[in-house]
Amino acid sequence: MSRAPRSEIRLTSVLIYSLLLNSGAALMWPLTTVYMHDTLHESLTVAGTVLFIMSCFMVLGNYLGGRLFDRWSPYQTAIISISIALIAVIWLIFAHGWPMFAILLFVYGLGEGASLTLLNAYAAKVQSRSTRQVFNSVYIGVNLGVVIGTTAVGYLMKYGVAVVFTVAAFFYVILLLMTILEFNVKFPPVQAHLHAAGDQGVDMGPTPRPRPRLIWLICGMVFFIYLSYTLWESVMPVHMGDLHISFEKYSLIWPINGLLIVIGQPIVNRIGLHFRMVPQIAFGVTVFAATFFMLIWARDYHWFVIIMVILTLGEMNGLPAIPAWIDSLADARAKGRYQGMFNIFMSLGRAVGPLFGGLMVEWFNYPILFAVAGSSILLALGAVLVANRQATT
Repeated sequence: MSRAPRSEIRLTSVLIYSLLLNSGAALMWPLTTVYMHDTLHESLTVAGTVLFIMSCFMVLGNYLGGRLFDRWSPYQTAIISISIALIAVIWLIFAHGWPMFAILLFVYGLGEGASLTLLNAYAAKVQSRSTRQVFNSVYIGVNLGVVIGTTAVGYLMKYGVAVVFTVAAFFYVILLLMTILEFNVKFPPVQAHLHAAGDQGVDMGPTPRPRPRLIWLICGMVFFIYLSYTLWESVMPVHMGDLHISFEKYSLIWPINGLLIVIGQPIVNRIGLHFRMVPQIAFGVTVFAATFFMLIWARDYHWFVIIMVILTLGEMNGLPAIPAWIDSLADARAKGRYQGMFNIFMSLGRAVGPLFGGLMVEWFNYPILFAVAGSSILLALGAVLVANRQATT
């Protein structure tokens, strides 16, 4: 007997979905390079290539997830997406040699990418809170999941990679069950919703025109933000090692980042209600970009910690609200498509970042890399703000 569709998606369901999805993903990502290099004895170049191709499959998943959300069935798409990721992870428990390990990572990336887009698309449909509040809350779930996953993988890896994949599969099984039970939502047609509101005499205010050009520029900014962010994961351990800072000390930086977001984001959310969304995003992105210029002169461990704390402050103010901004600019019939664009550019930035960082260090040096990273974000932000001013005047 099929379960009757809900009339509205609940914020609690979206938050738990975000927590489980990112906990499972955070179990997968950190071990990939280490496992391929140390256990499968593949070169770092091969490992980087596999991660790049996996990110490309995530981009494809981002696109398909958004298109199917808008044009087919959000519920069926969500079930299929999680099922693809789950099948790949279960298969990895038993087949994690070369090249099957890489092939299954590509399949996993496809399902994971679609699921990430669907998370944002469903979040944009929550009606009990403002879109801005919803995405700020989702961001907490994302980072709490990252903290859980990255902390767990360090402990589980000593028992073998099969154990890691087994625990990751457990997260995706729970996620699939939750999707079946909670995400069967019948969203009202856009036109019907608008007519109903008008018939009741409700003043809807001016309907904002879609701003596709501005959305493209925002997505370009997202690309440079995440390209630069991945430098902390790729070249920074090597850079800090060159400065005689141990990998153990480097690894402590990420729990600091995650816990600051989990604890501080609710405070930032409450304060942010007193400010307009666009200036808050601009402030956050500016602070985020400024930290890369600070890295040019950082030599001692405590400075790296301080810079990460400042980066996290900018991240909390700037990044969570970007999907909400995109949602406010998108055509009502293409919400999933534009959330897919956001995830596509985020995934592209993450895919290109490690390769870009490695080439910049090889051709130039770390200070030039950090200066280019910070400058690219500021230039992209400037273009976005100019376009936004033109669109609102």
